[in-house]
Amino acid sequence: MKSKFVLFLCLLSMAVFAQTKKVTTSVNVTKNKIGAEFKLTLKTDVDTLSKVKFPEAKNFGALEVIQSYKVDTVKNGARYELIKKYGLTQFDSGKYVIPRIPVLINGKPVFSDSIKVEVNDVKVDTLKQKMYDIKDIAQAESPLGTWWIYLLILLAIGVLGFFIYKFIKKRQNQPKVEEIVFKSPIEKATTLLLQLESKELWQKGEIKNYYSELTDIARNYIEEEIHIPAMESTTSELIEGLRKAAKQKKLKLSNETVENLEKVLKQADLVKFAKVKPLDFEIEEDKKRISSSIVTIHKSIPEVVEENDELALWNEQQKELARLQKLKKQKRVRIITTIGIVVGMLLIFVLGVAYFKGTEYLRDNILGHPTKDLVEGEWVYSEYGNPGVKVETPKVLKRMDASKSLPKDAAALIKDMQMFGYGSILEDFYITVSTVTYKQEMKMDLDKTAENYLNIMEAQGAQNIIVKTEDFDTQKGITGKKAYGTMTVIDKIKGKSTKMYYELLLFSQNGGLQTILILHREDDKYGQQIAERMLNSVELQTTAQ
Repeated sequence: MKSKFVLFLCLLSMAVFAQTKKVTTSVNVTKNKIGAEFKLTLKTDVDTLSKVKFPEAKNFGALEVIQSYKVDTVKNGARYELIKKYGLTQFDSGKYVIPRIPVLINGKPVFSDSIKVEVNDVKVDTLKQKMYDIKDIAQAESPLGTWWIYLLILLAIGVLGFFIYKFIKKRQNQPKVEEIVFKSPIEKATTLLLQLESKELWQKGEIKNYYSELTDIARNYIEEEIHIPAMESTTSELIEGLRKAAKQKKLKLSNETVENLEKVLKQADLVKFAKVKPLDFEIEEDKKRISSSIVTIHKSIPEVVEENDELALWNEQQKELARLQKLKKQKRVRIITTIGIVVGMLLIFVLGVAYFKGTEYLRDNILGHPTKDLVEGEWVYSEYGNPGVKVETPKVLKRMDASKSLPKDAAALIKDMQMFGYGSILEDFYITVSTVTYKQEMKMDLDKTAENYLNIMEAQGAQNIIVKTEDFDTQKGITGKKAYGTMTVIDKIKGKSTKMYYELLLFSQNGGLQTILILHREDDKYGQQIAERMLNSVELQTTAQ
């Protein structure tokens, strides 16, 4: 009777052990080469209400975890089979043991089986192996990076712009010959006649150019002195206009003077259009006729006497004012031209960087990317609120006034609320951490709480909110709820909308509430890196009983 009873207990214990064994273990191969992957598989068979957490480690015993695959879920009636795979490797040959691995099921560890594996050397036949030359010495990257190159380019552009500005200023400050030398039309005409003779054009055979300049001097003088369109008139129109002006302005011009001028102009037309070549003495006579005609016209003009000294002074003041305005305009043109050149060179530089490096490199390294600066900056690990939320952030979160965002009916239930944040919902990046304790202990529905939280965000300008939820566990096994998805944030002041991605963590402990919100542009890879680093660092202080 005793032997039957003992046998019954043994069978009973074996049945209990079989029922409690909830993790099965297997590997794809037990022997592999150095550096090759062993694929370890853990399977659990649990009911639908159980919570399972597989370990996340860098090493299992002496084997390195090179890949942690996503959990596969297979539904078998009212139960779930969860399958977790790991990629393991080892770079030294030998025999190793994959140790028993703890899997948390409903907060209690259940261990897998240990498995022996073998890592073998790779045989190398040096006689058949192709030989290669030794590679050249690689150039080490500068510890300073490449920012100083762009700084030198900007300095070079600035220096070049400065010299261009000085050159333009010098050119504009050079006095014009007409403004300093020629004080009157007669002085200008006589001086140009002397300069024309010094060129000796007709002596060199350039008769056409000589007559063209000679008649242009006469026409320009008549236009400036008598104010008739001499430069654009034909010879007959000019002579007729000169006769009419002589009558209207009572000029003392003789017919001989007008006829001499007409002879020279017609002779010039023949030279320019009919290719007539006057003799040397004819050219000398034409020059004398032009010179005499200009002097005679000048003497025939009545002298204008200023009414008084005040009028003369007023005229001088007007001339000086016009001169100052001209200088001011020249200075403005110099500044605008220099700025335009520098801006153009900067634009060429920016377009060159965008063409060779890409627009993303341009935005990240030249124009600046705010979230990239946050990723690369000095992070802070701190505790916020009560009960405390420990999290690593790129900047220290500042205390915020949470009462403004609370509905009135909710404020009456709250004993204490603390809120800390960085940025705002209308900016490209936003972080908040908040803790709430209630006057009376409450049973929290985290799904409903997440919905209420997003409703508050909608009241602040968020639209088209897409919500997905899943459980979230901290490193120490504290379970909460994670809501994530996209939303469109409307900035009514600037009149723009931005597609944002958000992740919201909620924890309920002893009737209290702890939340973490991370919001960034949907296409911001640096914002995603910040969110991942923050979520991996979250740890909570439990509410005091």
